[in-house]
Amino acid sequence: MNRMVSRLCACLVAFFLFAALCGGMVARAADGFDYNYTYTYDYWGDERQSPDAYRTSAMLSSVSLGLETPMRTPRGLTVSGNDIYIVDTGNNRILQVARDGENFTLTRVISEISGDITPNTLSAPQDVFVMADGTLFIADTNNNRILKADRNLNLLSVFTRPTDATFDQSMAFLPTKLVCDTTGRVFCLAQNVNRGLMKYEADGTFTGFIGASEVKYTWYELVWRLLSTKEQRAQQASFVPTEYNNIALDSEGFFFVTTQTFNSNELTSGAAKPVRRLNAIGTNILIENGTSHVIGDLQWARGDTNITNSGPSKFVDVTVLDNDIYSVMDKTHNRIFTYDKQGNLLWAFGGVGNMDGYFLNPVALEHQGYDLLVLDSQDCCVTVLTPTEYGKLVYKATEQYHAGEYAASADTWREVMKRNGNYDLAYIGIGRALLQQKQYKEACDYFAMARDSRNYSEAFRYYRSEWVEQNIGWIFGIVAVLLVVPMVIGHIRKIKWEVDNA
Repeated sequence: MNRMVSRLCACLVAFFLFAALCGGMVARAADGFDYNYTYTYDYWGDERQSPDAYRTSAMLSSVSLGLETPMRTPRGLTVSGNDIYIVDTGNNRILQVARDGENFTLTRVISEISGDITPNTLSAPQDVFVMADGTLFIADTNNNRILKADRNLNLLSVFTRPTDATFDQSMAFLPTKLVCDTTGRVFCLAQNVNRGLMKYEADGTFTGFIGASEVKYTWYELVWRLLSTKEQRAQQASFVPTEYNNIALDSEGFFFVTTQTFNSNELTSGAAKPVRRLNAIGTNILIENGTSHVIGDLQWARGDTNITNSGPSKFVDVTVLDNDIYSVMDKTHNRIFTYDKQGNLLWAFGGVGNMDGYFLNPVALEHQGYDLLVLDSQDCCVTVLTPTEYGKLVYKATEQYHAGEYAASADTWREVMKRNGNYDLAYIGIGRALLQQKQYKEACDYFAMARDSRNYSEAFRYYRSEWVEQNIGWIFGIVAVLLVVPMVIGHIRKIKWEVDNA
């Protein structure tokens, strides 16, 4: 009898466990994504699971767009208003897709430009930039040129290889990425060019490079360079300056660039700068006030680098929202890392795979409003990611703070804390809001909980000054008492001595 009861209990336990597991699987399947692939890092550099900040809302594939010829190795992606431009490199064309809410419609296939130019067809284009008036700038890579055309695809001008001594005339001009500022100046990256961004004036005149990095040598490299032959020095990759692999413009006209040229040992020290914000003269002005540097994953396998998806994060693209929050695409682990203007990591998500929110070979990252768009060159599709309520709250709190709405920002951060009690940035956000409201003691408490020593020191300095101002009367009173009482006692003793000896 006891054996039968035991078996029955075991069966019931197994049934309930299976039901719970199935329930969880159904919940994930109904929503279309895994709830546990978003994380951040705490003060100690340990991963902490986080509510999802984004979810997959659409997939733009050859089938969904109704293409007769499927996309092949697409390499570029850009957004202009409601239009999405996919650079279908393998098919020598650009796909223009119009967005209307959750509906996406292919409106135009761009494969040639009208005008006095030979050839007038595109050849392996890798990028496109579209201005507000519809003017297109196309990196027509294998034709060794950048094309400027109006919204009706009529040729306006051609940017070609520089003819001055600053550019090696034996090297082909292979533009890969480009942006254009409001004055019409073009800034591009070209294959095998490691001198920074190439700058063209609006009339097509090449005016030089900006943002080139200094070459740094170790003592070993310096000695080796002195002893090596000319041929050996020419073959040493370690003496090659930084080569940027992508570029984006922020709302203030500064350049965000990414690079994979760094020594992984320099990441933790902050010497390596895989993401940079360049001003007009090429100086890196990216702010890194977070608890860690802007390097993506803080933990990675340091063993066999031949293993797929091992090693530190290597960024392939960056996009900057209008609120100065920026996201970078990591090609090592196929993850997206999002940072605020101060360099605090808001969240990281993604991974290697073909499920929603995962990628096989991400090559481009863009934004449309708050949505993020990821181009996968292997899967030949664009994944559209939309913020969840949690992600919207973080954006809202950040924007309220920068707008000077400190009380509202603190309230919103408290809503974030209800959803993620392990989120250090929520404590810091509340502390910064309280600091602006001159509630210094309360701000110190929140900074202490987040172990934010920099902001804590600032808040404590104000709190100390405020305390002194509020208690200055007592302070002077105590000092006065401490000074006067000994004098009175001494005077009394003197009088008593004189009386006793009279």
